[in-house]
Amino acid sequence: MAEFNIEEPLTSNVRPASDALITIRIIKSFPYRNVKNHVIPSINLKATNPAQLIEIIRNTINTTGSFRPYRNVKYDTLKVYTHAHGSKSMNLVINFENDEKDIVHCEDESNLVQNEKSLWDLGVENETEISVFNYQDYAAYKANPEEKW
Repeated sequence: MAEFNIEEPLTSNVRPASDALITIRIIKSFPYRNVKNHVIPSINLKATNPAQLIEIIRNTINTTGSFRPYRNVKYDTLKVYTHAHGSKSMNLVINFENDEKDIVHCEDESNLVQNEKSLWDLGVENETEISVFNYQDYAAYKANPEEKW
């Protein structure tokens, strides 16, 4: 049986904020649970703000062949799905809790959230999962969370 070393740091605390790993959950459809993960292996959380991150994601979607089916959605919102070693939502697509705190960027007029703070200042750490989606689709799904598959 393997020994547990209490002195060993968590893997999420080993990498510096200037070279963090984050997972982007690109959500095409909430009712059909169309989600594709994209790992960004090296991002400077202290120098990147949410507007820059969403542009990086849009560029990746528009230039990577495996994201071709995801190009017909207008992605305008970033929301923290979970932090490393934190609890996850029971909903496999999105967490409905803490919209005020967890939505770090939204370009929709009905819920405009613009942050000039860095991702680090907004609480994003190494191994955080961030969802990117269309806010109008999210609002409709939140009002009636029915799965259609």
